[in-house]
Amino acid sequence: DGAGVRAASVRSVTVAAVVEEGEGPCLEELEELVGQSAAAGMVVELSVEGEVRAYAPEVEQTAYRVVQEALTNVHKHAAGAKTRVRLAHRVAEIAMQVENSAPPEVGSASSAGLPSGGNGLVGMRERVVALGGVFVSGPTESGGFRVSAVIPAS
Repeated sequence: DGAGVRAASVRSVTVAAVVEEGEGPCLEELEELVGQSAAAGMVVELSVEGEVRAYAPEVEQTAYRVVQEALTNVHKHAAGAKTRVRLAHRVAEIAMQVENSAPPEVGSASSAGLPSGGNGLVGMRERVVALGGVFVSGPTESGGFRVSAVIPAS
């Protein structure tokens, strides 16, 4: 009977785990995160569209974590690739996209099985979907990689 309850609330577990972290990261800290990536040698650019505003803590934390995990994956699997982070504040949602070009040396990307990257992508998708959002990731035509997520604002 406890297992049935757990199975029925799988979606809420992800959101609850995010909220229980207490005061987690917020979108205000995104510029600092991008700055840390740049300081670590990444060529990264951040663009923000729309009117900046506050969102529910779980939305802010999930949006931040998506960008954080995507940047981590670029560091791990596409070192040296130019990366663009886009954040769009829209009327009913917040959208984020992290896209990197192909790494300078094709051999530098450890594309032969992405164990941690793969799990990170699954975790990102689960967090976004738990909030009613949409998550898409995959290779680009130019040999890079793109992670996109749209999360309802409320």
